[in-house]
Amino acid sequence: QVQLVESGGGSVQAGGSLRLSCAASEYTGGYACMGWFRQAPGKGREGVAYIQRDDTTTYADAVKGRFTISKDNAKNTLYLQMNSLKPEDTAMYYCAADYLGSRCRAGAYHYWGQGTQVTVSS
Repeated sequence: QVQLVESGGGSVQAGGSLRLSCAASEYTGGYACMGWFRQAPGKGREGVAYIQRDDTTTYADAVKGRFTISKDNAKNTLYLQMNSLKPEDTAMYYCAADYLGSRCRAGAYHYWGQGTQVTVSS
């Protein structure tokens, strides 16, 4: 059973940084994709960043140049380095993963973590 556990969220001032971690119960190098999603109160879930098995990455326009997704397969951990944080980045951040490329391409990740809250104040 795949388990994903996020950590590293918290409250920071605008312009600050946080690094989120997602510890996976399974080998992260085996996933076709891993990603970070976020959801603000009253808003729908949005994709933030994605990383494929070959380490290619994709970012939402809103976070390009500020966030970096990476993974350490030796530690079975996914990361999201968030710099230059803005109040609009405030959301619950979720880690997700999938073994199937077609679901990755569709954004229909099968495995999800419980989320970690990020709050950015001005």
